[in-house]
Amino acid sequence: MISTSLARALRDSGLVWHPAAGDAFRIDLVEVDDEVFYLSDMTVEAHTLITGTELGFNGTTEWALDSVAIEDALWLPSETQLRVALGRAFQNLTIRDGHLCVTAEIDGIPADFVGGLAEDAYARALIALLDSVTA
Repeated sequence: MISTSLARALRDSGLVWHPAAGDAFRIDLVEVDDEVFYLSDMTVEAHTLITGTELGFNGTTEWALDSVAIEDALWLPSETQLRVALGRAFQNLTIRDGHLCVTAEIDGIPADFVGGLAEDAYARALIALLDSVTA
């Protein structure tokens, strides 16, 4: 699972979350930022309202929390979701010097992004891609 700092960098670079069952997220508040939640039709469900998307906690007795606005949640995309988001920019995933390395084409030039986990390498590549689009 990617770190909170990489998830924030992805969000800040413009990665948009469309909540779906199975997605992992944290509530981006200091007092609960170490807890990971998963969207599920039974416990945490995304509700689209005219005021925006809210994540509803259905029957979660240990939390005094009914819902949280999506703006207060921090999506922790999976390796697969990151690879899909890279799209055609993704070239390959290899192991170099004991680290995972994603090669992605950024602005027409192949670039390498290293991480201890595949998710980290994919996230770094995606941040570079998103930043190149908005630059």
